[in-house]
Parts: sequence; structure tokens; C-alpha cells
Amino acid sequence: MPAPEPESKPTRARFVLVAWLCGLSSILYLDRICMSQAVDPIIAEFDLSKTEMSYVMMAFTLAYGLCAVPVGRLGDRIGPRSVLTWVVVVWSVFTALTGAATGLFTLILVRLLFGAAEAGAFPNAARIVSRWYPISERGRVQGVMLSFAQVGAIVAAPAAAYLIEALGWRFMFGTFALIGIVWAVGFWRWFRNDPADHPSVNPAELETIRANLPPPPLDPGPVPWRAVFTNYGIIVLGIIQVLASFFTYFFYSWFPKYLRDARGATNVESSWINALVIAGSLIGMLFGGWLSDRFSRLSAHPVRDRRYASMIGFFIAAVCLFVGTRCDSTIALGVLWSVSMCAMHIQQPNWWSVIIPQSGRHVATLFGLTNGVGVFGAMASQGFVGVFADWQASHGFSGRAQWDPIFDVYVVVLILGGVAWWLYRFTPLEDPNDKPTS
Repeated sequence: MPAPEPESKPTRARFVLVAWLCGLSSILYLDRICMSQAVDPIIAEFDLSKTEMSYVMMAFTLAYGLCAVPVGRLGDRIGPRSVLTWVVVVWSVFTALTGAATGLFTLILVRLLFGAAEAGAFPNAARIVSRWYPISERGRVQGVMLSFAQVGAIVAAPAAAYLIEALGWRFMFGTFALIGIVWAVGFWRWFRNDPADHPSVNPAELETIRANLPPPPLDPGPVPWRAVFTNYGIIVLGIIQVLASFFTYFFYSWFPKYLRDARGATNVESSWINALVIAGSLIGMLFGGWLSDRFSRLSAHPVRDRRYASMIGFFIAAVCLFVGTRCDSTIALGVLWSVSMCAMHIQQPNWWSVIIPQSGRHVATLFGLTNGVGVFGAMASQGFVGVFADWQASHGFSGRAQWDPIFDVYVVVLILGGVAWWLYRFTPLEDPNDKPTS
């Protein structure tokens, strides 16, 4: 019997890993966005004001931002396999416990702990992308993974609405929590921190992954914080996340409430319009990922081209948001705001493709830092809407007159996001660990 021929074609374990990353991001947003559909029944049961409800939303966001760096740093030190498994288990537990809340204080506490756990997801996913994929594939992987985050958000809105109608808001949270536990068990069994240790990765695929480059160190060493906080590129990328988060967190927090109060939609109707708008971000993520890889392969100046594409996306988003606010038709508003979300989210895979090399060897830590500072934009958005809507109501405004002036602020923020991308320049991080010792 002839000996089998040696393997020459690369295996495809890294493509299986894409499915795991897509599942992670879907569950991340499924558990995060379902809260927006529960706003009305929670306010009604606990007799909360919109300002008090904004505190609940901001608790998640604050913890998400504060914990991104330490959990990202932990992933850099011990690897994302353990960290991701545990953070998904923990946030799933606190998703379920949201349904056991007894009032404002317990809601704030549970959402604070929920946000602390979710903070570890994307920094450790960025670490995985940097170790498991060559540069030429990262844009598509990031685009597909981020688009599945929007799939989770799209599914969350109508699924949460129907579950609330059938079971009540408390059991809705418990139902969603089970999905994350199943993912965590499967991921722990399948994934390895180093693709070289994975039984399904053959030498040909490992060569493709590393693209003739040495693998990044398992432990990147100490973070050069002085260089980080004076690095122009890292500062601008952090500002971009603040502005992008301010825009997107309206849709992740208050949009269904706006549709019901200002546009007269029912809970189920608002969930489908919310899904339509978030579907725009899904399309934007996919197109942005394809565009990012195209720049990597064909452009002589990929960073410059990513800057221009992202800048134009922000400006288009501002125009569509402005026009949509002034439409009387809720369907027309939904379509235009969906285009706005699509245009803005073209920049997100490009942002990932820039922040990974910008971070040097400290990918999870500095991704956590620059992504985590988006908490300031997200919290400002959540708090601003609740306080402004209550303030307008106290002055006798209701319906659209109470809500629509809010969106002029969002238009200005989108314009500033485009300006920030125009100002960005790649600035290598000065890291003593990269310098040869004599």
C-alpha cells in the first residue's frame, strides 16, 4: 500500500475560528441590546424617570470602559482562551440576574457588573485576530465579525419584544443568558491561544497565518505607558471611538423609546424599525471589511485610503441623519437612518485594521484602551438623551418637539468624527521592548 502524500494544502481552522468570533460578537450585542426593548416595562414597574433609566444604561457603559484595559492586559498576559471563556460566562450570569432586579439600585449594580465582563470581548478578539490571521485577511475577518455583532443587535430587538409580550421582561433576560453559556463551553474546548498548538492547523496553514513573519510573543512585556499617552495616532483613534460611540449608543439605548414616544410606534413596531436601522450598520461593517482588505492588497497608501473612506462615511452619515429627522414618515426615517448607520460603520473595520499595527505588541491592552475610551461618548449619549428629554417635558414639550432637537447634536458629532479621521496619521509606538539590547 503506497504511503500517503504529505499534506501540502493549508487546512482551514482559521475559517472555523471566524464562526466562533461571529458567535461571540452576536451574543455580545444580543445581550447588550435586548435592554433597549425592556426600557418601557422596567420604567413602568419601578416608576423610574427617563433620567433614572439613563443611570442604569450608563452603569453598563462606565464599567465597560473602565475594565477594557485590565481585561485586555490579562488577555495579553495569559492568552484570550481563558479570558474570553470566563467573561462570557460571567456576563451571561449577569444578563440573567438583570431579570431578578428589585429596583433602581439593583438594576444599576447588575448592569455595572455585566458591563465589566463584556469589556473583555473585543480586546481579546483583537488579540486573536493578530495571532491567527495574516494582514491580508484581517479586514474581512474583522468586517464579518463586527457585522455579526449587528446581527445580534438586529435579532435582539424583535426577539426581545416578542419574549416580553409572551413571558415578561424578566424571563426574557434569562432566556438570552443561556446562549452565552453554551458558546463559552464550546469555545474552551475548541480554541488554542497559539495556532501552532491547534490539532487542526497543519504546517501549510501555519505558514499562511504567519505570512513569513515570526509569531508575536505570548507575553508582550510591560506597556510603555508614557509613550502610549503621548502617541498622536493612539490619541486620535481614541477620539474617533468617543465620537462614534456617542452616535451608535443612541440606537443601542434610546431608539425604541423615541419611536414609541415621538413617532407613536408600538413596542413590536419599534423593534422592527430598530432592526432595520441596525441592519444598515451590518452592511457597513461588511463593506468596510472588504474595503480594508482591498486597501491592504492594492493600495500603495492603505492608511491614507482608510482615512478618506472613513471620513466620507461620517459625513454621509451626518447628512442622512439630518434629513431623516425631518421626515414625517417613520418608514422614511428608518431607511435614511439605516443608511446613516451603514455609512458610519464603514469606518469600524478600517479602525480595527489601523489600531492593531498602531498598538505594536500590546494589541489587546491598547485596543482595550482606545476602544474603552469610547465609554465617554457612549455615557454622554445615554445621559444626554434621558436628561434632555425630561428637561423638554418639564417645559411643556411632547412628542417630536420633545425629542427631535436632540439629533442636531448628533449631526455635529458625526461631522467631528469625519474631521478626526482626516487628522489621523499612523504614528509608530516607541516601545523599549522592540529595541535590540547591546
